[in-house]
Amino acid sequence: MDNASARNMWGDFLDAHLEFAFEEAPKVFHFSDNEQDADRVVGLVIKNLKKAASFSLLGLQYRKEPLPKIGAFMVITDWKGEAKCIIRTTSVKLKPFFSITKEYVQLEGLGDKSLEHWKKYHWDYFTRELAPYERVPRDSMIVVCVEFEKVYG
Repeated sequence: MDNASARNMWGDFLDAHLEFAFEEAPKVFHFSDNEQDADRVVGLVIKNLKKAASFSLLGLQYRKEPLPKIGAFMVITDWKGEAKCIIRTTSVKLKPFFSITKEYVQLEGLGDKSLEHWKKYHWDYFTRELAPYERVPRDSMIVVCVEFEKVYG
């Protein structure tokens, strides 16, 4: 783990939870692709208002990133890389964009928590994410729906 603040937070977590001492080192991650959203969203996680995140399967494939694993830990940082909390994945489901439900959107906790807001926010994000690969989002694209719990911070 290259990030010193994440390494320190993970060490503090392990001091309090020795049962996880042999877990794989967590991924260090910030949400979104811009400072304003990244910092706002991590604040929602800290307040337990955000308990889910969505990724495009195509984006993960192009970046050669594995699917999130149930039980895996992640250290979440702000945009500048300062560790803010640790989450643990509780569920991973693959769903077409058009099939996302209001119930799932509530777990994401973004904006006014409406399905319309979620769709616009993620469509815009997926458009930016896929542009370097000369791809565009589609209503049928697969979304990786990840649910998590905040376990530290």
